[in-house]
Amino acid sequence: MQLTILGCSGSLGAPGNPGSSYVVSTPGNPDVVLDFGPGALAAMQERFNPSEAHVVFSHLHADHCSDIASLLVWRRFHPELAATRRHRLLGPSYAPQHIGTLGADGPDAPTDISDTFEFTALRGGEAVELDGVRITPFPVEHPAAESHALRVQELATGRVVTYTGDSGFTHSLVDASLGADLLLCESAWGPDSAGQPAGMHLSGREAGRIAREAGVGKLVLVHIQPWSDAEATRAAAESEFDGEVVVGAAGAVFEV
Repeated sequence: MQLTILGCSGSLGAPGNPGSSYVVSTPGNPDVVLDFGPGALAAMQERFNPSEAHVVFSHLHADHCSDIASLLVWRRFHPELAATRRHRLLGPSYAPQHIGTLGADGPDAPTDISDTFEFTALRGGEAVELDGVRITPFPVEHPAAESHALRVQELATGRVVTYTGDSGFTHSLVDASLGADLLLCESAWGPDSAGQPAGMHLSGREAGRIAREAGVGKLVLVHIQPWSDAEATRAAAESEFDGEVVVGAAGAVFEV
């Protein structure tokens, strides 16, 4: 299994770093895209065919989903690379309506996504199998309705990537990450969350705690806001977790 970061900027896109979006690739199967934030489609074109991928949303804040409207255009109208089949789209129960509004022609004319995606609503603890992987959602603490961490297991090897989405500290993140080979963990609050709103985001220190308690193999810090100190955030994570800690970057590729 291979993981590619299309972008991992926190809360908004940044120069050279799109909003949250990650591609999971397994041999002989369509890619699986985890979130699709601003700038993700342009980044995806550099390495992947955007018409040949399933899409899974952790939640539907704009920094995690806004480029889906452009992906609909690509899949429907590209003169050579338009989609030739429906792919799966997983996410909150209201995703078709939300995405339809993003791609709407007007306030009363949301687009119907069922021509190009087959939708399945995520429900906490209920695994869904896509080509080559099993995805299990875990409810997390975040203001967006129906927010989940995503545990992605490659069926052929049993290898696991866990992606926290966005969340404040909650023990469901430890459950989602147990024994994961790689943990993509949001760290939007920078080194420490003291003084920040509860139930919204994690710090580097909390990311390290989750990695330690879950016994993960590698911790990759993502969703660090452009104005935060990434190296101080990594140092804070390393104070809690003695395994490998990496600051995520657009274009980074991990073999899992």
